[in-house]
Formats: sequence, structure tokens, C-alpha cells
Amino acid sequence: MPIVTRYSPSMVAAHWLVALLVLGALFMGFVVFDAIPDGDPIKKTAIGLHMVGGFTVLILMTLRLYLRLRTAQPAPAPTGNALLDRIGPLTHRTLYLLVFLMVGTGVATSLSAGLPGIIFFNSGAPLPKDFDIFVACVIHGKIAWVLLALIVLHFSAALFHQFVRKDNLLSRMSFGSRG
Repeated sequence: MPIVTRYSPSMVAAHWLVALLVLGALFMGFVVFDAIPDGDPIKKTAIGLHMVGGFTVLILMTLRLYLRLRTAQPAPAPTGNALLDRIGPLTHRTLYLLVFLMVGTGVATSLSAGLPGIIFFNSGAPLPKDFDIFVACVIHGKIAWVLLALIVLHFSAALFHQFVRKDNLLSRMSFGSRG
């Protein structure tokens, strides 16, 4: 593959779309769901949006993985520290894994709680009073915290590269000439 200095435009678009969707889903999970009473009809709508967002993330992450394997990538950006240079790729792989696990545990929770019928087919059944009775939901919540921590680490590392190392790392995940 040719040597490039930026990710492909499709990879850049998928990265930023996934970032926005994942942050939105985390916000809904951590803030919005707790703020809406269980009996409020808007909660079904919010959960439905969360589910559609999760499936959209699954599609985009699958596309990202495909693009990552099929398109030329910029060379790894060194930090000047051997340990950090090993942590970076591990963090990226773990981010992929956690996002796929979030979708999987979300689907498992949805099916266990009967959400497709409740939300999309208007079965008339109420939402479960407590989603924590579903093991998949508990795991989903724990993965969410780890995912959030890794996102903060990823964001901090990008800022470290950009403003401390001054290696213009952020340009790699922006649109422009790949040469």
C-alpha cells in the first residue's frame, strides 16, 4: 500500500460519525434515561433512539474495521516513550472491541427485556421497572464506564500529540490530501 499522511476520507467520516454517535449514546445512557420517569411515554422514544443509534454504530464500526483493513494508513505516530507507543495501538484495538461489546450487550438487553415489541411494534407492554435485572444490561453499563475512560485517554493522547509533541497528529483524522 502507498505511504499516506492522512486516513482516507471515508475512514475520517466514519471516525467522526462513530465518535458523535457513541458520545450521544453514552450521554443518553448516563444522563437522559435516569432523568425520564419510567411511565413517561418519551422514555420509550428515547430508548428507541438509543437502539437505532446502536445499530447505526454497529454498521459504521463494521465499515471502519473494513476500511482499516483495506486502505492505506499513516505510519504510527511515536510519542517518544516506548511504553506509550505500545499503549496507543492497544487502546485503539480495545476501543473497537468495547464498541462492538456495547452493541452486543445492548442487543442482548433489548431482546431479554422484550424491547423490540414494546418500542417498535407497540405491544402495549410496559417497560421493565428495573433494567438491572438483566445481566446484559449490567455488563452494558460497566463497559460504558470503561469505554468512556478509554475515550478520555484517546482524546487526551490526541491533544498531547497536537499540543505537546506538536506533531500535527489531528490532521491525520481530517479531510485533505493524503499525500
